[in-house]
Amino acid sequence: MLIPSIDLQHGRVVQLIQGEQLAIESNDLDGWVARFARFPKVQLIDLDAAMGSGTNDSLIRQVAPQLPCRVGGGIRSIDRAQEVLHSGATAVIVSSALFHNGRPDLGFAKSLADAIGAERIIAAVDSKAGRVVIKGWTEPVEVTATEAAKALEPYCGEFLYTHVDREGLMGGTDLDAVRAVAAATSRPVTAAGGITTREEIDVLDKAGIDAVVGMAIYTGTLELDDA
Repeated sequence: MLIPSIDLQHGRVVQLIQGEQLAIESNDLDGWVARFARFPKVQLIDLDAAMGSGTNDSLIRQVAPQLPCRVGGGIRSIDRAQEVLHSGATAVIVSSALFHNGRPDLGFAKSLADAIGAERIIAAVDSKAGRVVIKGWTEPVEVTATEAAKALEPYCGEFLYTHVDREGLMGGTDLDAVRAVAAATSRPVTAAGGITTREEIDVLDKAGIDAVVGMAIYTGTLELDDA
């Protein structure tokens, strides 16, 4: 399944290369919401919150009731997770808060799962140069994505694996890396990072893996009608 992504920064819809370089920006949030309305899942990420430089809360409250959104970015507490769910999100994507001192923080993971239900938690095990990265992909931790998935499996309903090395480059993702994460857990896995073509989405779909696509949609490389 294709999951389109809406990334928010400074009140705009954006696409970044590897989480750093601005490639595309748009003020037409309503237009993108309309385009994605027929999809059963949409990913909504607050990049400012992820990087600790502010929030786009008003836009999240605007979009989440209109689309079946999984929302991420800066969800570092139980209160914040509950707030995002109350805004209309179907699930929360949690990353940095699931790690402490370079390792999975199983105490927090359990507390969050007890508070909101593991089925509403998508654990992000994003990888760059072979290690999980947190805090807007700026800080590596000491575990691989597969190690993190094995540790966090009891406390989430799904994993999001972004291959940051390929993010925004539209050269395809690392299918072997995605498969390794999927093989490490019994939970569903959604893949992101460089996914560009219908063929690649189909390969992932046959393996039972959903595909988050951003840059290829916003540049028109992947037509929504084809997807």
